[in-house]
Amino acid sequence: MKIPYHKSYHSSKEKEYVLDAINKNDISGDGYYTRQVSALLEQKFGILRAYMTTSATHALELAALIIDIAPGDEVIMPSFTFTSTANSIILRGGKPVFCDIEENTLNMSPKEMENKLTHKTKAIIPVHYGGISCDMDSIMSIAKKNKLYVIEDAAQSVHAKYKGKYLGSIGHMGAFSFHGTKNYTCGEGGALLINTEDEAFMEKAEIIRQKGTDRERFLRGEIDRYSWTGKGSSYSPSDILMAMLMGQLEEMGKITEKRRFIHEYYTDVLKNKALKENIKLVNIPTECESNYHIFYLIFPHELHRNYVMTELNSRGISATTHYVPLHSSKMGKHLGYTKGDLRITEKVSQGLLRLPLYPDMTRQEMEYVGQNLIDIIGEL
Repeated sequence: MKIPYHKSYHSSKEKEYVLDAINKNDISGDGYYTRQVSALLEQKFGILRAYMTTSATHALELAALIIDIAPGDEVIMPSFTFTSTANSIILRGGKPVFCDIEENTLNMSPKEMENKLTHKTKAIIPVHYGGISCDMDSIMSIAKKNKLYVIEDAAQSVHAKYKGKYLGSIGHMGAFSFHGTKNYTCGEGGALLINTEDEAFMEKAEIIRQKGTDRERFLRGEIDRYSWTGKGSSYSPSDILMAMLMGQLEEMGKITEKRRFIHEYYTDVLKNKALKENIKLVNIPTECESNYHIFYLIFPHELHRNYVMTELNSRGISATTHYVPLHSSKMGKHLGYTKGDLRITEKVSQGLLRLPLYPDMTRQEMEYVGQNLIDIIGEL
């Protein structure tokens, strides 16, 4: 049996909406489906304004432009994240400052974050790993006390919650991803979420996103033509992508429920064996509602993780590791970091193994993964 790590879920709606977008002859940025998707995100997640982008990478870069990240500015973030989180700051000449994570959630530790604050700190980027929220109460409290921006990297966490609030709606800004590997996808896509009522802030976001023009005002009928008014770039996705995404977002509840079922199956099957072998499974704190993006195990030793991964792959099961911590990468070393700087991050990275998880996974496939994993762990 061959079981991939990921398969995108598709209903009949995606094709219907894509064909409709083509028939509308409105396939460039900010067309009919872009407006529909933006409105859905704003209403569903309680977001003041959702600007669709071509990726979460672009959403993060746009956020850095909006808050005027400049050379000398520092932005605190976890090292256990994708490169886009750090690159959004480096591209503006700022400095990413990496802090350690909490072992129970793999999210940024507020205590470690606070220890990294300096007079140069301008913002914080908490990354909600695997659909599970950071401790946003503590992070927002620290940010408010120190007058810092908070940009939630919720790339993996669309439809997940913290204390009843959707992730991406808590910080000053947030970023979503709709990449092909995410729960809800259009292949490539993202969103910048604005959660502040400052009109100047909102206007700045509109201008930068629209290539430095006041095109948003033109689209609203406020002016008869638009022109260049400031700096900016091209961030809006094709309406064909947004048509596909609309079909996905209308299935969010169904997709999440399917992922939850598989997630809970893995937990039930593995919990006793994992406890006995000192292997950690995904932990969802009571204040969090996950979107079940990832199911992982953390082995106490890298050699054990690698052995289990190799054995699973030899049996047709595509299990995989995750991030090489940014601080221990070539770029991280260039920034002055060395091995041992972030102990928990390094330990987690060496022991983490992700299991296949996709909505259309069959019971037979789930059982094949579970039984083979138990057998292999028994060989350790």
